[in-house]
Amino acid sequence: MARPLTEAEIDRQFDAAQRRTEEERAAGLYATSARYDRRSKRIVLELTNGYSLGIPIATLPHLAGATAAQLADVEVSPAGFALRVPALDADYSVPGLVMAMTAREIGRRGGSVTSADKRRAARANGAKGGRPRKSPA
Repeated sequence: MARPLTEAEIDRQFDAAQRRTEEERAAGLYATSARYDRRSKRIVLELTNGYSLGIPIATLPHLAGATAAQLADVEVSPAGFALRVPALDADYSVPGLVMAMTAREIGRRGGSVTSADKRRAARANGAKGGRPRKSPA
């Protein structure tokens, strides 16, 4: 069995957790508010770093079939780290949503970058007959 933590160890862990929280807030991994935008069919999060993030409802599996009335009650947890839709009993991590949207955008932009190396690789692939066809499933 693990030994109990000392007061000093608990204090150090608490201080470290508070520092991480402040760093995450500054990085925009927490939300200050959320609302549903009917026109764009997105949940718009206002982040602690001043940015806004519009999340398409279609990308959130538990919300894809939700009505506008259900989505209108979207809320942010008091600490700002969770997004909640009470009518659907659906919860999402704000840091997780921010990271997922950021990674998706980086991948999208990275795929559209052109370079001499990409051109050479495409020509070499074309000389071999191009991309293999997908086999029927």
